[in-house]
Order: sequence, then C-alpha cells, then structure tokens
Amino acid sequence: MTEFLSQHYLTLKALHLSAVIAWMAGMMYLPRLFIYHHESAQGGEAEAFFVKMERRLLKGIMTSALVAVWLFALLMLWANPALLKAGWFHVKLPMVIAISGIHGFYAATQKKFEKGERPHTGTFWRIMNEAPFVLMLVALFMAVTKPF
Repeated sequence: MTEFLSQHYLTLKALHLSAVIAWMAGMMYLPRLFIYHHESAQGGEAEAFFVKMERRLLKGIMTSALVAVWLFALLMLWANPALLKAGWFHVKLPMVIAISGIHGFYAATQKKFEKGERPHTGTFWRIMNEAPFVLMLVALFMAVTKPF
C-alpha cells in the first residue's frame, strides 16, 4: 500500500489542495452568512433563507472538504512518514488543527442560529471571518517554503 501511495503522491497532494481550497472558501464565507443572519429580522423570510444556506454550506461543502483534507493528508503521511520529522510540519499541523477547531465552533454556532439564537455580535463574526485565513496563510507558507 505504501508503494502505491508513494507512486501517486502528487495526485494525493493535488486532491488535498483541492479540498483545502473548497474548505477555506467555506470557512471564510460562513461567518459572512452569520453576519447577514445576525443583521436580519428574527422570524423573517431572510432568516429562514440564511439558515438554509448556512446548513447547506456547512454540511454539503465544508464538512465534506474537511474530511477530504484530513483523509488525503493522512494518506500523504502514510506515503511519506518523513514529513512527521520536518520542522515546518510541526508549525503547519497546529494551524490545521486550529482551523479544524474553528470549523467545529462554526458547526455548533450554525445549530444555534438554526434554533433562532443570535450568538455573538456582528463585529465578532467580522473578526472570525479573518481567523481561518490567517491560520491558513501560516500553514501555506510552511508547506511551500519549508523554512525549517
């Protein structure tokens, strides 16, 4: 199996990166939906629309992409376990774990919005809109430049 994965390493990497792009698009769009949802009238047509959009984005795209990111990452590690010893990887991995944690936070928040709650403020969501991007930038620079 390791030989097969090694032979297809670049394919795994391309699939991993494709999943990262889809995941990050959702991670940056969902908080924007939360802002619009937060600002919409409670019980109105817009609120129902945002609940539907948030659920579809989270379950249909983001969670699927998250699973794919981790699956292809683990397959790449299986194919190339030396990555686990690389200094840059020791910086990248906590960034990805943190983004995954934010994903979980977003999923819990989506359920609250679905119940009619309005957690946090618009300002909070504007800040949270940037958090995954900053973490992703660190992970990206580690993976591409491999500084240590």
